[in-house]
Amino acid sequence: NYYGRQTSRLSNTFVNHGLLSIAHSVAVLGAPFSKGQKRRGVEHGPKAIRDAGLIERLSNLDYPVHDFGDLSFQYLEKDEPYMHVPYPRTVGRANKLLSGAVSNAVGAGHTTIMLGGDHSLAIGSVEGHARQCPDLCLIWVDAHADINTPLTSPSGNLHGQSVAFMLKELQNKMPELPGFSWMKPFLSAKDLVYIGLRDVDPGEYDTLKDLGVQYFTMRDIDRLGIQRVMEVSFDHLLSRKQRPIHLSFDIDAMDPSLAPATGTPVNGGLTYREGIWITEEIHNTGLLSVMDLVEVNPALGASREAVASTVSMAVDVIASSLGQTREGGPITQESQTLKDDTEQLRL
Repeated sequence: NYYGRQTSRLSNTFVNHGLLSIAHSVAVLGAPFSKGQKRRGVEHGPKAIRDAGLIERLSNLDYPVHDFGDLSFQYLEKDEPYMHVPYPRTVGRANKLLSGAVSNAVGAGHTTIMLGGDHSLAIGSVEGHARQCPDLCLIWVDAHADINTPLTSPSGNLHGQSVAFMLKELQNKMPELPGFSWMKPFLSAKDLVYIGLRDVDPGEYDTLKDLGVQYFTMRDIDRLGIQRVMEVSFDHLLSRKQRPIHLSFDIDAMDPSLAPATGTPVNGGLTYREGIWITEEIHNTGLLSVMDLVEVNPALGASREAVASTVSMAVDVIASSLGQTREGGPITQESQTLKDDTEQLRL
């Protein structure tokens, strides 16, 4: 199913180093869940992002948009911490539910947008995607690496351990947490790239180095520029073969001046233009298959403006991933031809 769809998309037209996708359908899936961390309010993220006009914005891009609403999560009354990890069974069960939903949406041929919720939800989102597309690659845009294990995590919060659950190389470092017996690791460290890191715990730093993970800190972005960062990322992930991309985008990757309403803001983040460049370039590959947009917490904005700014950033990042250009409107074959003609005239 995926490759048939992909071939028709790839043969459509070429842009830059990438391939321009033709119109296809988009599924939006809300995951109002907060137990991967201790600050309440992030479960209201999906509603806030929809209320800011996400569905209308995506409909303007000429895709059929299917809003599958919000998943309904059960909170267990008795869910004792395991080691110092809070709510392991609740988080495990939520991710199992989400995994099935993402797998179904991808299997039905939709490019899927998962609205969180906290970043522990990526465990289920990426796992469900991998069930349909076992050769996927993962681009993790975040201030944090989220690659702690229960043994290295200072807080125990599962939103800071999501990637560790996925990686085959960490299988022996992960204790068996109650609630997670349904999943096993499925991703190789070479199929992962981080962009935007600036708050990495010592244990995580060791893991990144030991596994040889490709990552770009904010210092790297300052040094290389965001264009080069994306070129190297795609070269690392796609040079051997074209394959589906899973983009997991934590809104705290953005600078807190742009996205203040989030649980763990860190100064010195991505500018608006860097954030949009990342998503435009991912769109231009024609390979985006699933995107997570997580950690928007409307309860943590100091003012109504702070919340509005954060939610607006989230909508812009999602729309850009699906082809909204800064000139306005989606990239289509016509608009690209027009651009090429204009460039011919200039020549």
